[in-house]
Amino acid sequence: MIDQNAPVLVTGATGYVAGRLVEKLLSEGRTVHAAVRTPDNKEKTKYLDELAAKLPGTIKYFKAELLDEGSYDEAMKGCQLVYHTASPFVRSVEDPQKDLVDPAKKGTRNVLESANRTDSVKRVVVTSSCAAIYGDGKDVLSMPNQELTEEQWNTTSSIEHQPYSYSKTEAEKEAWNIAQQQDRWDMVTINPSFVLGPGINPHGTSESFSIMKQIGKGDFKMGAPEFNIGCVDVRDLAEAHYQAGMKPEAKGRYIISGENSGFRELAGMIKEEYPNYPISTRKLPKFLLWLMAPSVGMTRKEVKLNVGFPWKADNSKSKKDLGISYRPLKETATEFFGQLVEAGEIEKK
Repeated sequence: MIDQNAPVLVTGATGYVAGRLVEKLLSEGRTVHAAVRTPDNKEKTKYLDELAAKLPGTIKYFKAELLDEGSYDEAMKGCQLVYHTASPFVRSVEDPQKDLVDPAKKGTRNVLESANRTDSVKRVVVTSSCAAIYGDGKDVLSMPNQELTEEQWNTTSSIEHQPYSYSKTEAEKEAWNIAQQQDRWDMVTINPSFVLGPGINPHGTSESFSIMKQIGKGDFKMGAPEFNIGCVDVRDLAEAHYQAGMKPEAKGRYIISGENSGFRELAGMIKEEYPNYPISTRKLPKFLLWLMAPSVGMTRKEVKLNVGFPWKADNSKSKKDLGISYRPLKETATEFFGQLVEAGEIEKK
């Protein structure tokens, strides 16, 4: 059992997912050791500070860099539970090895090596992704029952094709390798699908914010591509992290995904609540997207292997072991869109 009075470390604490996790921990009265790159930057920490001011828990900041060996040692002192959420979530980068794979894989190694040096640590919860389970939409067709499960691994991504998915796969494999070489602490991984929903910072820079703003600003006016994805509310994801850390019976990997959907369906849900915004619910033909791909930052291979394929994941393990009850996707999407409108990220109409 995790001592309720021991501090809890959260890496990348100012991030989108981490923000809601810190909120949950503070609401439960926990002391959070928040590992961030610039703890003295009050602009970066203000949303966490606002939470700490109104919730019963306490937050303490520590400076740490993903690629600086040993930089998490100080923040981890006295912690029995470590949440490693820090990892880049961006699709378009100049150098995939430097910008995606190294921070994800070496950063994970850095955090877990600190856990090996910190005698108090009993459990590490690593934020992975469904991207470590599959690479392209077409991959799902070859899985048992054409459905993602925790037993599957992404075998089709590489540094050249789907480098983000490759980075998540490499990082999680590295984590399991390190965890299995010792027996003092155990590890649980959380594998979310596409994360949506209001964050504690309405001006977030995650890819989730970017796509929601593209939908709201009419960037898909020619039509939305038939990208089918799983979606999960960031608040449900935070709850899953919390339970994965606190429940002694939690074990292995957990797919965290509420509903199967797609960009067109998301657009339609938002359009119903916000009819005066330039939100297109038309279908963009696959051949047209294939032709346009290089000009919109995609490869034609990505279009070929991802557009038009069904997406399905088995989330039963998360419901059974962690007790997760998922919010309706329409609630998530419209509340997220509404937050961005109120924050001025999407112009009011």
